[in-house]
Amino acid sequence: MVHAEVTGAADAAVHEHSPDRPASPADLAARLATTGYLADPGLATVAWLALSMDRPLMLEGEPGTGKTALAEALAVSLGAELVRLQCYEGIDASQALYDWDFPRQVLHLRAVEATRVAEERLDVESVEHSLFDERFLLARPILKALRSPNAVLLVDEVDRADDEFEAFLLEVLSTNAVTIPELGTITAKTPPLVVLTSNRTREVHDALKRRCLYHWVDHPGLAREIEIIRTRLPQVPERLAVQVASAVQRMRDGAAGQIGADLLKPPGVAESLDWARCLLELGRRELDVETAAATLGAVCKYREDMDRVRESIDRVLGG
Repeated sequence: MVHAEVTGAADAAVHEHSPDRPASPADLAARLATTGYLADPGLATVAWLALSMDRPLMLEGEPGTGKTALAEALAVSLGAELVRLQCYEGIDASQALYDWDFPRQVLHLRAVEATRVAEERLDVESVEHSLFDERFLLARPILKALRSPNAVLLVDEVDRADDEFEAFLLEVLSTNAVTIPELGTITAKTPPLVVLTSNRTREVHDALKRRCLYHWVDHPGLAREIEIIRTRLPQVPERLAVQVASAVQRMRDGAAGQIGADLLKPPGVAESLDWARCLLELGRRELDVETAAATLGAVCKYREDMDRVRESIDRVLGG
């Protein structure tokens, strides 16, 4: 039976005040900024609390608002291993937890048979036990994160999974442990920082949310979006960053008529950055109507959205 050491109260206190951990929300925000992620005070505070209190962090918001990017930035800034579990419809516990390496188990059986001396009695129980040895265990993301000494576990787009998987997640997050029938209970020595994201395509159950600290991640304001573009892409001229951010803001909020109000998928910060990169590749230092129309595929992901923006391209660019 395999057991990892359970973290006690004294260990938890050491974990919370470890010198390599951020001392305050402001300290965490500064560390995130070094990775290119600019967190507002509210987001930095809830992320710091999740880290200090060993609580999962639930981030909800529109696609492209930087939820996944925050988990990636946390891993970099904390020097932690990023373990990502991408949720999808039909995902089950075995795909998130562990599996057995069946081909290697078959080869092991063949090797046992080949090396058995003629007429030797086969110890069936011993052979069966050897099939579920640690060497044949395939650790999936959750088990991998629980065994890591320093990990950020990203459970991405949890709203795409079903109720049964949510219940499984709730159990794991409550105990920081999993039971493998053939090996025993494995408990995290140091619980990973768990970040769950949701695009709110459906409501996540209250039980899972109550286990987490919660934060709604909204699109940034104009000034912050310009700052994000300039931070992540310092080679972008300031005027171009302002033009891109302003145009994307108009697409989102309908400031140029009914554009943003009717878009199937208003662009997120990820699309703003993609658009700025495309313009850099084309050698543009300013955003003009012709170039904007030609590069809308970086910022609009539906034909209907591209058509609507093209029809109002002058207003989108503030012309």
